[in-house]
Amino acid sequence: MSGHSKWSQIKRQKGSNDAKRGQLFTRLGREIAVAAREGGGDVNANFRLRLAVQRARESNMPLDNVERAIKRGIGGGESGDLDEINYEGYGPGGAAILVQVMTDNRNRTVGEVRSVLNKHGGTLGESGSVAWQFEDRGVITVALNGDNAEEIELAAIDAGAIDVSAGDDTIEVLTEPADLEAVRQALESTKAEIVNAERSLVASTTMALDGKQATQMLRLIDKLEDLDDVQKVYSNVEISDEDMEAYEG
Repeated sequence: MSGHSKWSQIKRQKGSNDAKRGQLFTRLGREIAVAAREGGGDVNANFRLRLAVQRARESNMPLDNVERAIKRGIGGGESGDLDEINYEGYGPGGAAILVQVMTDNRNRTVGEVRSVLNKHGGTLGESGSVAWQFEDRGVITVALNGDNAEEIELAAIDAGAIDVSAGDDTIEVLTEPADLEAVRQALESTKAEIVNAERSLVASTTMALDGKQATQMLRLIDKLEDLDDVQKVYSNVEISDEDMEAYEG
């Protein structure tokens, strides 16, 4: 299983246990507002907005919150003050880290990101230092539920997927960003259970961490995600099931 697949699994587990629903809804609302600001409030014409709204629904975000976020984006307001920035750096063992933020205060946010990195075995890098290691991809996670994995894989490839990887209970499908929706719809038409579909940054090559470094890396990513301005954290690490279970335990 690729490093991205492994981290997607971690993210799903974290999401299902996340008690900070207010923080989650804030992040989703910011993404919706900025997507509406950039591409308009019509979910049928604005692919980024459609994905953001789908994620909000999957997280049980109230419809009123979604509609208010779209209106904020169209009308300016709070969303007009938010800048989207990627911070790049290194974690334990030299692992690549890319932190996506939305902030109304760059100085505050970069200070917070740098502080967390320094405290947990990482360093902040220059712009471009690790971004070249990641590719913009559509990522679809499909639950197997006893289904025939080969049939799902073939359906994904026929619909335009560029890579498919199977785990014990899920299949992860990679697409070009522009093909994400078409492949998702094709898989849904086969009655496959779509666990998640989103645009993501996928590491072109991965590195393995284990033991103490794996624990440090997981703690570092958790601390970065706890920051209010952080939307997503990406890395190129592979972590074993055993080390992840030890960390979660």
